[in-house]
Amino acid sequence: MFNKIFGLLTSMSTVFKHLFKKPVTLEYPEKKIIPPENFRGKPYVENCIKCMTCTKVCPTGAITIEENEFNINLNKCIFCGNCAYYCPVKAIKMSRDYELGVSNKEELNLVYDIKRGSDNV
Repeated sequence: MFNKIFGLLTSMSTVFKHLFKKPVTLEYPEKKIIPPENFRGKPYVENCIKCMTCTKVCPTGAITIEENEFNINLNKCIFCGNCAYYCPVKAIKMSRDYELGVSNKEELNLVYDIKRGSDNV
């Protein structure tokens, strides 16, 4: 009997302790979190020299380089950051963009024009 009462009082004290605290969750669409400095979001490409290092170090094969196009398939990408880390000219950077929800899967294929620099085709 004592164990039941003790358990009830312990659980009620936990409820009352958290009842008057400020909530931890954010109201997402209205208030967005600011990712930390080392956050790895959507990758983007600027000034690629087509050395193909990124295609070799990508564990999922999400990166392909054709004649003048740099393709990143975000369906395959695991945001590990290997491509940005091993790029000799630091042409690939990881943004802080974390809102990647789309209604069409084709929108997750990022295509960058290598001739013109950072423009997303």
